[in-house]
Amino acid sequence: MSQPSEELQLASRLQESRLQESWLRERTDVGRNFRDFVVNTRQKLGHVRESTKGIQGRPVELFSNHVQLRSCSQRNLYKYNVIYTPGIEDGRKREALLSELEKLLGKCHIYDGNYLLLPHPLGEMKKEAVSKVNDKPVKITFELSRELQTTSPDCLRYYNILFRKSSNTWLYAQSWDLDTHTSNLIYRLEIWCGYVTSVLPYETGLTLCADVIHKVLRMETAYDLISRIHEKAEGKDVKEKIFKKLVGSSVLTKYNNKTYRVDDIAWKMSPRSKFIKSDGSEISFVDYYRERYGTVVTTFNQPLLITKGKWKKSLQDTLHQPIMLVPELCHLTGLTDDMRKDYGMMRDLSNHMRMNPKERQYKLLQLIDDLRRNKTVQKELQDWNLELKTKFLALSGRTLREVRIHQGRRMFDNHNADWSKITRDVPLLRAISLDHWLIIYTKGDYGSALTLHQNLQQVTPKMGITLRNAKLLEADNTVESFISTLEKHASPKPQMVLFLLPTDNKEIYDGIKRHLCIYCPIPSQCVLRRTLGKPRTLLTIATKIAQQMNCKLGGALWTVDIGLQNAMFVGIDCFHDIVHQQKSVAGFVASIDSDLTQWFSQCIVQQSGQELVKGLTTCLHNALKFWYEQHSSLPYSIIVYRDGVGDGQLQALIDQELKQMESYLEDVCRGQNVRLTFIVVKKRINTRFFLKKPENGTLNPPPGTVIDLEVTRTEWYDFFIVSQFVKEGTVSPTHYNVIHDTLYLSPDAVQSLTYKLCHMYYNFSGVIRVPAPCHYAHKLAYLVGQSLHQEPHESLSKHLFYL
Repeated sequence: MSQPSEELQLASRLQESRLQESWLRERTDVGRNFRDFVVNTRQKLGHVRESTKGIQGRPVELFSNHVQLRSCSQRNLYKYNVIYTPGIEDGRKREALLSELEKLLGKCHIYDGNYLLLPHPLGEMKKEAVSKVNDKPVKITFELSRELQTTSPDCLRYYNILFRKSSNTWLYAQSWDLDTHTSNLIYRLEIWCGYVTSVLPYETGLTLCADVIHKVLRMETAYDLISRIHEKAEGKDVKEKIFKKLVGSSVLTKYNNKTYRVDDIAWKMSPRSKFIKSDGSEISFVDYYRERYGTVVTTFNQPLLITKGKWKKSLQDTLHQPIMLVPELCHLTGLTDDMRKDYGMMRDLSNHMRMNPKERQYKLLQLIDDLRRNKTVQKELQDWNLELKTKFLALSGRTLREVRIHQGRRMFDNHNADWSKITRDVPLLRAISLDHWLIIYTKGDYGSALTLHQNLQQVTPKMGITLRNAKLLEADNTVESFISTLEKHASPKPQMVLFLLPTDNKEIYDGIKRHLCIYCPIPSQCVLRRTLGKPRTLLTIATKIAQQMNCKLGGALWTVDIGLQNAMFVGIDCFHDIVHQQKSVAGFVASIDSDLTQWFSQCIVQQSGQELVKGLTTCLHNALKFWYEQHSSLPYSIIVYRDGVGDGQLQALIDQELKQMESYLEDVCRGQNVRLTFIVVKKRINTRFFLKKPENGTLNPPPGTVIDLEVTRTEWYDFFIVSQFVKEGTVSPTHYNVIHDTLYLSPDAVQSLTYKLCHMYYNFSGVIRVPAPCHYAHKLAYLVGQSLHQEPHESLSKHLFYL
């Protein structure tokens, strides 16, 4: 059941003009998820025009979580533009008027707010009908826009509308099975299990992709949180503290089982405030919820929450006005920082939510079986000449060879994508001596600081690190005290400062990082006291800390044989600043040596909502400058891995970011033809793969499994890689799309190269989900967006200071 439009609209006299302008600018654009699928990048890549399939590796048989959606006939579909005279802004009213024209249109039709899709023609290019709204006539004109084949990308939007048409008989984009949610009274949480689905075209044809998802719902409302802050704050900065806790969070309203993101708080409004309904009458929020949902609001002295909302496709022409929510009716979702620190609770949650491949596949098979048994679903599919197959798509993959790790003078195989134990007592690839450094601790933690110092001295000789005695200094647990203590002992400038913190207070951490990354650029390491609480693991923890400090000083832990000479690797990712909401941060990280052990890092702070980066040429110029200083020449090739690209932005990425880099290289590198390969990385996908094992049932694919057929696109040079090994749960693949390639890399070469790069992230002695430059760029953008809020000092640009 969906909320009526009047609930979403405020009377104009209650709106602040500044907010209204921003809401109007941020109208949701329909169909963005499907725009990427009409972008044909493969046609310009002559070397893979015939085939994008690799051959290297050991063949493995897999299942996916895709089910074929087959067209049963070659009949066309008909798309009509629908015009209302006089115009009607309310999308739901427009749709309701069409429902009254069943004799003309038939029961089988899909409307997206502007266009109507029918499985049959209306007989004329232009057809008119008359209906009534409030006893006033409305002329509805249907103009044939085009005939479509059932596999046309233009139909994707309508198929997805079809599959989320009614929550009573169908599943929808994100649906929650209310009968299977679990309540945990100890932690005051509810865990809801649901599904996420999409219909998209692949090489094998149209498929329905379905996956299991979970949502954590706290047994606490937004009003409970507001009241608790009021009680503790004692009138000091109450609104600011409430704003920080609520804005950006997600809430769920149980009266309609919908999730909303809180974008602002209307302090001057309350549940007694009134708004204008679509019929022109005025009603208070209290009365509306009682009449519409039978829900009683008991507290009148509370502000309202503002959400910009995710508009349905049928509302694309409706003015983008805010949704106002009553805090008392909004349940908080997700976990607090305190909850995440509770190991027992996180373990219990994981047991509920982490499904192994066999459990996940069984749950999805139940869903497909339910859809096939549902007569309403089957009737609707038949009306559209569609048939949903009974089994998940079976396909072949290939498992690449294990990548050898080079550390010092030794080489290691990475069994189960983890080499933490076998390399622990081996000299590092490049060890940096630590001669002058500080450990700053708080009162009562001298013993912990001394123990940590001794453990570091114990583990570093085997790593090849010369570690001199640190100066141990005591400070109060405030940013000011930490900084003043540091400044008193900052001459000569220390190589490294280690802070032993009693708690993970974000304000203190941010203050320390801001000072040492912006105003007084020194590599720093923050260690929580509780991390040192288990004596049996102290040496392991000390080893990890020593490795991190070595990297931040410019050292290197290990390398792999990339197999590509004179190549620069670049990672780009974006992160939205949670404090300065008008800004987003783009991280740019580039290798500047042939072993991928030295990296140049720079970030760009830009306006919020700009996923596409405008200042790439500056970053690329600086990276090439450092490369030239090292090699006295430019690289032969540059391979870019771009993460964090939103749905529907592929063409814009080609037109803007890729064009920026191409133009710059053409202008600056005229004497040397620097080759450019640009790869889009996507982690947020719902595709899963399961390994067929008759004797053991369904398992995760092994690390290094590549899938480059069946669920890839004919218009793209794309593939999936399962790079990680997971002991619990279902592994998640990563999708790669090569959109530009003047290096002419073969499928085997780009797949192998990508998998090898997943071994080069120095903060984890194992394989990660994305290539290392991507994750470095994410860590950089995350630190700046979360803590610094401005660009770091340029003297740190050749150090991995953000690990």
